This record gives sequence, structure tokens and C-alpha cells, in this order.
Amino acid sequence: QVHLVESGGGLVQAGGSLRLSCAASGSIASINSMGWYRQAPGKQRELVAVITRGGSTNYADSVIGRSTISRDNAKNTVYLQMINLKPEDTAVYYCNAKLTTTPLYTQVYWGQGTQVTVSS
Repeated sequence: QVHLVESGGGLVQAGGSLRLSCAASGSIASINSMGWYRQAPGKQRELVAVITRGGSTNYADSVIGRSTISRDNAKNTVYLQMINLKPEDTAVYYCNAKLTTTPLYTQVYWGQGTQVTVSS
């Protein structure tokens, strides 16, 4: 069984910053990619940023220049540093990981989500 536990969400003023963390635990053999998605009220879930095991990254256009995704492979943890936050960044942020468990089975897992609210 695998668990993804997010932390770091909260209420912040526009222009502020936040750092989200997500730790994966359980019967994990390896983690391919880890990433962050978000879902605002009434909108579809969208990609924010993703990072591969080798460190390659991809960002949504809306967060380029304001967000940095990183990971600690030894800790099975991914981070999302966000600066210059805007009210439109308000959403529930979900951690995502494509990983292989023991015994060997690869699938995508999701965290429970953490609320980020940016006030104007």
C-alpha cells in the first residue's frame, strides 16, 4: 500500500510565497515521476508542474517563473516552491506520483490534496 501525504498549504496574501511538500511512503520499489496538480472550484484538475526521477521538469505556462519543483529521491519527497502568488492560484493542490511498488506493479497515485488560498 502506498500513501502520498501533502503539507504546506494555507492562506497567503497575493505576492506571498508557499512551499508544498509531498512524501510518498509504503511498499515502493521506485518512483518515476512526481508532480503537482491543482483544481479550483468549478474547474478541471490541471497540471502545475512535474519532475522525473532524473530531474527533468515541466511547468504549466501560468506558473513559469513563479514556481520551482524539486525532489529528494532518498526521501521519496517532492516539493513545490511558489512565489508571487496570485488569487488565481487559489485551488486544492494534489500531489501525484507514478511509481512501482513491491511486488512490481506500476500505477499513478494521488494525495488527498492541500488547500492553497491566495487573498487579494
